[in-house]
Amino acid sequence: MNKARRDQIAEIGARLMEIKSQLETIQQDEQDYADNMPENMQGSERHEKAEAAAQSLQEAVDSLDEIDAALASAAE
Repeated sequence: MNKARRDQIAEIGARLMEIKSQLETIQQDEQDYADNMPENMQGSERHEKAEAAAQSLQEAVDSLDEIDAALASAAE
């Protein structure tokens, strides 16, 4: 792979890591929201939706890690 394509991949990887950081912040905020709900709301539909959203966001973050690793492997 030539330097220009490696540089393009590095730029894309950097943008992905910025997006990952933003998603991690949102995920943590959503998890904190769910964790700090009053006890009488634990297990409610709202709580379950917040937990599901936090889990989905974590899966998205994990997927971005996999993409970053694949990009790094391709740029070797």
